[in-house]
Amino acid sequence: MNLTSRQLYLDLDGGLSRPHSSKVAAAIAKLSAASGTESRGAIFTRAEVVEFILDLVGYTEDQPLAQKRLLEPSFGGGDFLLPAVGRLLRAWRAGSGNKSAPEDLGEAIRAVELHRETFDATHDALVALLGREGLAQKAALTLADRWLTHDDFLLARLGGEFDFVIGNPPYVRQEMIPAALLQEYRSRYPTMYDRADLYVPFIERSLSVLSPGGSLSFICADRWMKNRYGGPLRSLVAEQFHLKIHIDMVGTPAFHSDVIAYPAITVINRETPGTTRIAHRPAIDRGFLSKLAATLRADHLPKDCTTVRELAGVTDGAEPWLLESADQMALIRRLERQFPTLQEAGCTVGIGVATGADKAFIGDFESLDVEADRKLPLVTTRDIASGEVNWQGQGVINPFAENGGLVDLLDYPRLRRYLEARQEVIAGRHCAQKSPGNWYRTIDRITPSLAKRPKLLIPDIKGEAHIVFEDGNLYPHHNLYYLTSEDWDLRALQAVMLSAVTRLFVATYSTKMRGGFLRFQAQYLRRLRLPHWQSVPESLRIELIDAATKRDMHACNRAAFKLYGLSHEEKSGLGGNGE
Repeated sequence: MNLTSRQLYLDLDGGLSRPHSSKVAAAIAKLSAASGTESRGAIFTRAEVVEFILDLVGYTEDQPLAQKRLLEPSFGGGDFLLPAVGRLLRAWRAGSGNKSAPEDLGEAIRAVELHRETFDATHDALVALLGREGLAQKAALTLADRWLTHDDFLLARLGGEFDFVIGNPPYVRQEMIPAALLQEYRSRYPTMYDRADLYVPFIERSLSVLSPGGSLSFICADRWMKNRYGGPLRSLVAEQFHLKIHIDMVGTPAFHSDVIAYPAITVINRETPGTTRIAHRPAIDRGFLSKLAATLRADHLPKDCTTVRELAGVTDGAEPWLLESADQMALIRRLERQFPTLQEAGCTVGIGVATGADKAFIGDFESLDVEADRKLPLVTTRDIASGEVNWQGQGVINPFAENGGLVDLLDYPRLRRYLEARQEVIAGRHCAQKSPGNWYRTIDRITPSLAKRPKLLIPDIKGEAHIVFEDGNLYPHHNLYYLTSEDWDLRALQAVMLSAVTRLFVATYSTKMRGGFLRFQAQYLRRLRLPHWQSVPESLRIELIDAATKRDMHACNRAAFKLYGLSHEEKSGLGGNGE
């Protein structure tokens, strides 16, 4: 992806007003009239957090705001817009504006909203605010009409560059976007990659219209900072911008409703890249946040500062952002330089079977009325909750032949009766409708030999590493990742996976969920570093195996620290000396 030319974006902005196709226009109209907040991705931000973000970007009353331009890409109910207007008016009056408000302030704000009902309500609220501030009705209506745009931000003509971009972009999964509109977005925005949420191209578009020295601050999910789909956007930021501030908002009541994913506030400037200032979990208190904003914006951090730290090298092309402490980052980098990846060391990472219709394909193993070779015992997250396998007796239907294709149902009368009795549910799945002749396949192919292989099972979401040894009797469900290896002893590998070293890797690279839970997904597991088994001394092999068999976490740490040759300082960075 080549995003090094700003002219690409300037040309794009100038061309956004081209006529939409009828399908795109219909899709926009549908979203404009949507009734639910889920389809619109609407999450509303608390007033204290809004004021904090305005302070962070420097949109403050001591600045000549009437001479600046501010963009709000999705203004919703006015959470950001109305406080920003208040600051603008106070700064304008303090600066003794010598013209009328529409003349002095007409270009100061551009705010966009797609949802018609929301647009109208906020337009009215803005006019009312301007009236309370002493503007005549005509002037208030003129400014509201000039400032507010009812359109799709990703397709609207914005008209020039902006000194500030602020807001809370919409959280909309791709499945919620009409196909024609999604295709249009993809044609315009290189960062609309893989499974990217809608906020990703919102960030790209917003960055593209920043003036030199301009500043963007959004509060949104942090997934793009580490996930696969955020790679192109991370690359864009690393190449052309400065990630100035990152604030982890985990566990804070930043919004008026609960969200599952960790939100973060970022400040990204169009300026030469440099160090990043980082803060974690600030108290949602107006006084505290005001002081924190001043610290984050200060020329130099106070020597005794405990609320903010500064890191270099956070952005690195498309690589996930490493936002941990400096000593932990140094350890991660050393291990990455010194050791091969998990897969290079002879281990395979996979995920269990997704059926698309679990109620049809999964049931009590003994009660599944199909031929014996058409079902497999299934292991789920419930079966390993204790840390050991305690199979609850579930099974999964296997419609696949040894060669990978589907079996002929004429050869399996019991399987045929079973599937046809559930055909309405099974054939109604998206994958079945795409290929009606294969209506009875599971989404993922089932390979029976996997059930017979010893493996390590790992639930997707866990507060701590939860690595369970399964000795080769069960097939994993889709909520479980698994590790197999032809080289490593799996019990020894289990000890490594249970250790603080693995947790550091996963915590560094994965997105966290509410409550401190981590995502133990394949993309993060594949980033782990592991020595080759043949390089591990026999005595250490025995120590690793014994630690895992006893599920002794301290012993797992001690053995893993030896395996990686951690220094005393590196052990301390992981929360202990491993002794």
